[in-house]
Amino acid sequence: MRRFLRDNGLALGFGAIFLAALVGQAFVGHSAFNDEQLAHQSETVSLWRYVTSSSFGVDVLENWQSEYLQFTLFILGTVWLLQRGSPESKELDKAGGESDRAQRIGRHATAESPKWARVGGLRTFVYSNSLLCLMTTIWLLSWLGQSVTGVVAYNADRFDHQLPALSWFQYLGSSDFWDRTLQNWQSEFLAVGSMVVLAIYLRQRGSPESKPVGAPHGSTGVEG
Repeated sequence: MRRFLRDNGLALGFGAIFLAALVGQAFVGHSAFNDEQLAHQSETVSLWRYVTSSSFGVDVLENWQSEYLQFTLFILGTVWLLQRGSPESKELDKAGGESDRAQRIGRHATAESPKWARVGGLRTFVYSNSLLCLMTTIWLLSWLGQSVTGVVAYNADRFDHQLPALSWFQYLGSSDFWDRTLQNWQSEFLAVGSMVVLAIYLRQRGSPESKPVGAPHGSTGVEG
C-alpha cells in the first residue's frame, strides 16, 4: 500500500483535493442558492435537490469544459508551436509529429512499448492521437452538458420573471451561454500563456514544470 501511494501520489493527491473542492462548492452553492430563493420569497431546497439541479450542474460543467479545452489546445499546440526558453515547449528543432524512430513507433518500438505502438497501421495511428482525441471528446461532452443544464437554469430564472422560455438552440446564441463560456476560456488561456512565458525566467527546484535552477534562460524543452 505504501508503494502504491508513493507511485500514484500525484493522481491521488489531486483527486482528493478535487473531491474536497467539489463538496465545498456544493455546500456554499447550496447556501447561496437558498439565500436567493428567500430573497425572491420562494421555497428553499435540500442539499441533495441542489446538487442534482441544473443550477449546480451548469456551474460545475462550465468550468470542466474550459479546463479540458485548455489541455486540448495545449496538447495540439505544442506539437507545432515552440517557445524558446520554455520547459513547456519542445526543443526548437522538433516541431511537428516527429519521426517514427523518435516516437518509437512500429519497428522502432521496444519490447516495453505499448502493443498499439508496435503493431502499425490504424491502431498505431489511433493510439498516436489518443490523448488529444479523448481530451477533445471530454471537452465537447462537458460543453454540451453545460449548454443543457444552462438552458434549464436560465429558463427557470425567466419563469420567475414571467418571461417565455428559450429553446436549446436559442440559448446557444444567448449572451448568458457565451458569458459563462468566455469568462472561463479567457482565464484558462491567460494561465497557460503565463506558465509558458514565466517558466523561461523563473524556477521551482525539483518540479518537472520548471527547468533546472541553473539552466540558462534560453534552454528549451529542458525539465528539472
